[in-house]
Amino acid sequence: MQTLTYKTLKTEVKDRILTITLCRENMNAFNREMLTELLHVFDEADKDDHIRAIIFTGDGKAFCAGADLGRGESSFKNTDTPTNEFRDGGGILSLRVYELKKPIIAAINGAAVGVGATMTLPMDIRIASTKAKIGFVFARRGITPEACSGWFLPRVVGISRAAELVYTGKIVPAEEALNIGLVSRVVEPEDLLSTAREIAKEIAENTSAISVTLSRQLLWKMMGANHPRESHLIESKMIQWTGQQEDVREGINSFFEKRKPNFQMKPSKDLPDFYPWWE
Repeated sequence: MQTLTYKTLKTEVKDRILTITLCRENMNAFNREMLTELLHVFDEADKDDHIRAIIFTGDGKAFCAGADLGRGESSFKNTDTPTNEFRDGGGILSLRVYELKKPIIAAINGAAVGVGATMTLPMDIRIASTKAKIGFVFARRGITPEACSGWFLPRVVGISRAAELVYTGKIVPAEEALNIGLVSRVVEPEDLLSTAREIAKEIAENTSAISVTLSRQLLWKMMGANHPRESHLIESKMIQWTGQQEDVREGINSFFEKRKPNFQMKPSKDLPDFYPWWE
């Protein structure tokens, strides 16, 4: 992936890991330009087989302070589009993250509120700095949740905790976020990115990109399944197909030879014919 220049983001590729950093002066507030740039960088990352994992973080003291309220009380007015045709930008972003072929780690460095919180929900792993604060503050602004959080948040923390977070709109510190399962780790600020990189490097250096892509979509898609048999059926297809591929031979041989694997299969061209099976 080439180094690309954005107005609201910084990107860096190192050790097969893409780091995306939100960087706007107003606490990395989310706007239409940021959405457009994020959609572009995710498309580029999915096309680049060199990239094995993504880290997503914020610049400065904030992760993302939510929607840009620069238009004041008109910030959420969208009268140009009929109600049944309007689609919120956070939801468009969340759906794109949901369809990623690469695993993505949210490294929440500071305040993550509103869409700054909901955009992390479809990310695979969330870790937080001790200085992070997370809030689903919509009811305190007179609006309602977005970014597909009605689907994601109860699945991440359970319906009771999701209801408390949304109905109160309270901002919770990192330790409380850890206790309710909203994040999986809390580390000191100076250790946040290095911890995220350790996880990403485990993926990049030791796993098959094909296996991770299929596994990522298996886990997410089965959260909405009606019966475990649905998971059994697609897992059966996956295990039969992967068992005949070059990556499984390399994985087994590297195990017996006590060396790191050198997987060669690429998600851009080597996924099975039944992928994406949910369409």
